[in-house]
Amino acid sequence: MRLCRPWAPLVGLLVAGIILLSLSRLGLVIWQWDRVIAQKALTTVLLQGLRVDLIQMGLWLLPLALLAPLIAHDKTWRLWRWSLIIWGSLTLTVLAFMEASTPAFIQQYDLRPNRLFIEYLQYPQEVASTLWHGFKLPLILGLSLTLCVLMITWRTLKRRLPHHPPKGHSIRLLMTWPLVILLLAGMIRSTTEHRPANPAMFALTADPLVNSLILDSTWSVEFALYNLQHEAHSSSIYGHLSDQAMLATLRHGDMPWLNPNASLPTLHTQTATYARAKPLNLVIILEESLGAGFVQSLGGQALTPELESLKSQGWWFENLYATGTRSVRGIEAVVSGFMPTPARSVVKLSLAQRHFFTLADLLKQQGYHTEFIYGGEAHFDNMRSFFTGNGFDQVVDQNDYKNPMFTGSWGVSDEDLFHKTDQRLQQHTQSGQPFFTLVFSSSNHEPFEYPSGRIQPEGPIHSVHNAVRYADYALGQFFDQAQQRDYWHNTLFLVVADHDVRVYGNELVPIKHFHIPGLIVGADIQPRKIKSITSQIDLPPTLLSLMGINSQHPMPGRDMTQASQQAAQGRAMMQFADNWALMRGQAVTILQPEKPALAGRYDATTQSLTLTGTASSAQSRDALAHALLPAWLYQQRRYHLQADQPPMIAKQASNQSMAYK
Repeated sequence: MRLCRPWAPLVGLLVAGIILLSLSRLGLVIWQWDRVIAQKALTTVLLQGLRVDLIQMGLWLLPLALLAPLIAHDKTWRLWRWSLIIWGSLTLTVLAFMEASTPAFIQQYDLRPNRLFIEYLQYPQEVASTLWHGFKLPLILGLSLTLCVLMITWRTLKRRLPHHPPKGHSIRLLMTWPLVILLLAGMIRSTTEHRPANPAMFALTADPLVNSLILDSTWSVEFALYNLQHEAHSSSIYGHLSDQAMLATLRHGDMPWLNPNASLPTLHTQTATYARAKPLNLVIILEESLGAGFVQSLGGQALTPELESLKSQGWWFENLYATGTRSVRGIEAVVSGFMPTPARSVVKLSLAQRHFFTLADLLKQQGYHTEFIYGGEAHFDNMRSFFTGNGFDQVVDQNDYKNPMFTGSWGVSDEDLFHKTDQRLQQHTQSGQPFFTLVFSSSNHEPFEYPSGRIQPEGPIHSVHNAVRYADYALGQFFDQAQQRDYWHNTLFLVVADHDVRVYGNELVPIKHFHIPGLIVGADIQPRKIKSITSQIDLPPTLLSLMGINSQHPMPGRDMTQASQQAAQGRAMMQFADNWALMRGQAVTILQPEKPALAGRYDATTQSLTLTGTASSAQSRDALAHALLPAWLYQQRRYHLQADQPPMIAKQASNQSMAYK
């Protein structure tokens, strides 16, 4: 124990911080008792909350621990003592202030402080007025509590910290310093999984508020600040167009229904091509890393015979292109119909965690039960948080599988996934409620693990080719079973890849690796080949039309059930690193940061892109408008249903000009 004495001040701060945060969380739980109990999440909130608090305190204590060997000895003891007093007081004061701010923020936004907390600092007058007139008592109590914590912490540290170092202090500190740093690093990382802990890891219920109670408000805001540096790198790197010029360009091009003067410019009415007395159910199967190159013969033998056999039963998209190279990019396109940007996918961005359009949001308002089924951990890539905040009633992930037949690095096998899916679809059918189910596979993910005895592997067992064979086998087993179920005749199935397994090449945008398979089957769908160039963002509007759903939505994609769209040459948008491509037929326009747009031609037969020089002003303007739109819609929070208006301060809700420079 004597060895640990040099770290007593840090241990004291750790305990004080944990107590402060835990008491605040307990108070919030009591306040929101009905919602916590409805999710059966009391134990989860308290225990996982403690884990979050350890992460938070580790972040605050790490700077002191790193400095200790330099200043925690005889000659610099005074500096060390005052560092402890100032930093310790600042730590507990900030934590207290954020927790004191939380109840009022929850009342307004039904979540702990997040990105909006930071954004509203731009409007101090409006915020101060709102707080004083609407939250006067919480404001006074919060500021008083914060001031009390500051005074108590300051006085306690000044009184208890010695003015001179104890005997042997420096030696004991140096001996234990590596262990302390290791412990703090473990606290901060909080997991042995692929990535460190993040807020999405704690989105463990279907209620976003309950999920946010697990966090502490300081960490929530800190993570929002961290995300800001990624969001700042927006499509503006490609050039400048005023808002009105951007919207006008799109209106005279692909989006004639666009209303530049509306608060939600892309919101429009879509009338279903297929009129149905009762709309169909929907199941989207997102296949991990299944590029179009795999859905072909390799050395004379097809890698995906099951998918090949299904092609003759439904709509097969021969020229379908992914919008990006990550799963979350595929998710945002297929589930939200959102166009790609050079920033991270909206699945991971702060402003899209609530009040952002998804098919689930639309269908939920039409009485559908909505769910996401995954074989791995749903917090990965922030999926759980995005889904539960935007219309999904339920999330099924690895923790919900009892005795799976196989579990690999990325979760249970695709067979387990589809077995669970079949069970869920049968349950929904028995309940009589229409359903939308998003299924995301994971077996075709490096290190390519799958159950033995299902396929005849060739070459290295854990290769991508064998993983594709297994994924196809599992998919075929599911459809053989699904076609015998009652739900088959009133359910539409989309099978589509999120992206290719590896997108690479020496081209500015390796278009051939954006080519992916897409198939719509089920119900009364008749075989058809769609030859027009199609983007992932065209799939959601097409599905709604085939389901027989008339709707109003903000998706800019094309309804491929319309004969005019099938006859058109089509277009696709692709984001690759910092480059962005718009392909119309064979013509390609490529945008690069701080450079003129380039023109080129893509030969689908040879799968090669040939650059022909600088793009014309019309080509450049067309591509730039398409690249700027999604970033503008996201930043302005204008991509949602009319009835799902995000709360805003009046000034922020006003018509702002956002010219990109």
